[in-house]
Amino acid sequence: MTSKFNNMSRQELRTYMLENREDEEAFQVYLDRVMAQPGEIYPAPKTIEDVHNFPKALDKNNDNQ
Repeated sequence: MTSKFNNMSRQELRTYMLENREDEEAFQVYLDRVMAQPGEIYPAPKTIEDVHNFPKALDKNNDNQ
């Protein structure tokens, strides 16, 4: 069954996991996948414009996941 999870996209696996919360294997595969992705580091805002644009950068990052 693991191969079934490996063939799913991250979003498909997340949806499956949320619909089948008792499935420990699905949870572990999802957790492994999430933890394997490198996080993006954002520099501290230096100007007011940077502060105003920061939510856009976060939204863009969330859309890519």
